[in-house]
Amino acid sequence: MVYIIGLTGGIGSGKSAVADCFSSHGVPVIDTDVVAHSLTVAGGAAMPDILAAFGDKMLTKDGALDRAAMRTHVFAHPEERKRLEAIIHPLIREAVDKKVQAAALQNPLYLVLVVPLLIESDSYRERVHRIAVVDCPESTQIQRVMQRNGLSRSEVEDILHAQAKREQRLAAADDLIQNDGEISALAPQVALLHQKYCKLAQKVG
Repeated sequence: MVYIIGLTGGIGSGKSAVADCFSSHGVPVIDTDVVAHSLTVAGGAAMPDILAAFGDKMLTKDGALDRAAMRTHVFAHPEERKRLEAIIHPLIREAVDKKVQAAALQNPLYLVLVVPLLIESDSYRERVHRIAVVDCPESTQIQRVMQRNGLSRSEVEDILHAQAKREQRLAAADDLIQNDGEISALAPQVALLHQKYCKLAQKVG
């Protein structure tokens, strides 16, 4: 079985930038958010069940999931989040498993699985050998997401409150990647971890 690093962090922490750094070393990266997006575009595998459960008010004009509308809906009705997760999470896991199997055929030393809610999900924690957490202060997360997504402070805070607390992620971390400064500071950290993970994977292999 291929050695798997679980990469996680709160919204706005910089997971995508870190994942790009790992990719630059030739490491396969599988991002569950990218998988989820592919399932909820127009014609995506999750859309028939989402339409049946939530109606066309949650669709864009082209038939994709209206993420903004759904986000507003599930935060106003927390029980609806479970309905959505019951539809999409099994499909994500199935798609991720297929991607992991396909990547493993290339015999990489290890691969990176990006899971925003890894700390909250026992099923993903069981699939990874180590957990790498991208960390920054909550105030930095809020500013980044407000600028990137155009959300209000209260909307970003609602998202943060629905995720694991920073302390919980830090407690679960095997490795920590600090992203509270310039983005250029990420590459050296990832380079060191890459060397570490190659050695660990070789021992396991």
